[in-house]
Amino acid sequence: MIEISKGILIPFLGTSLGSACVFLMKNQFNLKLKRFLMGFAAGIMTAASIWSLLIPALEQSSESLGKLAFLPAAGGFLVGIGFLLLLDRFLPVEKSGSNRMMMLAVTLHNIPEGMAVGAVYAGLLYGGSEITPAAALVLALGIAIQNFPEGAIISMPLKADGMNRNHSFWMGVLSGAVEPLAAVLTIFAAWLIVPVLPCMLSFAAGAMIYVVVKELIPEMSVESRSNLGVIAFAFGFAVMMILDVALG
Repeated sequence: MIEISKGILIPFLGTSLGSACVFLMKNQFNLKLKRFLMGFAAGIMTAASIWSLLIPALEQSSESLGKLAFLPAAGGFLVGIGFLLLLDRFLPVEKSGSNRMMMLAVTLHNIPEGMAVGAVYAGLLYGGSEITPAAALVLALGIAIQNFPEGAIISMPLKADGMNRNHSFWMGVLSGAVEPLAAVLTIFAAWLIVPVLPCMLSFAAGAMIYVVVKELIPEMSVESRSNLGVIAFAFGFAVMMILDVALG
């Protein structure tokens, strides 16, 4: 239980450390570092969506549904994508110049990421023998890496707008506070309704893939002539795959 508590706090720690950049940096986040972190996180989250979420969902469903095991996995995946699509539809942050709107958007996007961590640890606790502690930990680390620049993206523009450093830092920290809360609620829901765990795992996978395609890949490809993001993606994907298979 202590390991699970640590695991669900790791993504929140990533956001907090990123927010702390307001004390160390100027108003701009290093572009090359941001591309590398986004690419690495995208690779880890893509591999995690496959090995830590979708494959366990399929394996769990196969016990009761046989050849129809794809139904909860595919359905949950599409619902996860749809949830984030609706979120972006009703909160078009790209059209808003408000840094507080950006904070709200990041906060809402952190909810399914917290659910992803919670779903994996719920599978570990309540019948997910296909899910390993190492896979759950690496997934949490991958989300934390992605959260690091998000925390900085919130805190530093707020400081540039005139907010003092301490308040800017805490605004960034608060944007990530929903992740451990979402993780705990997901674990609690899975404990109550274990049969829907495959749907929860695949929902989290869909939400994560949406974040990868919509946010991380464009960010890692800011300069079209640079392959840094692609290299980081490949490295992150390979690291997650190796850890999940070798330690599984």
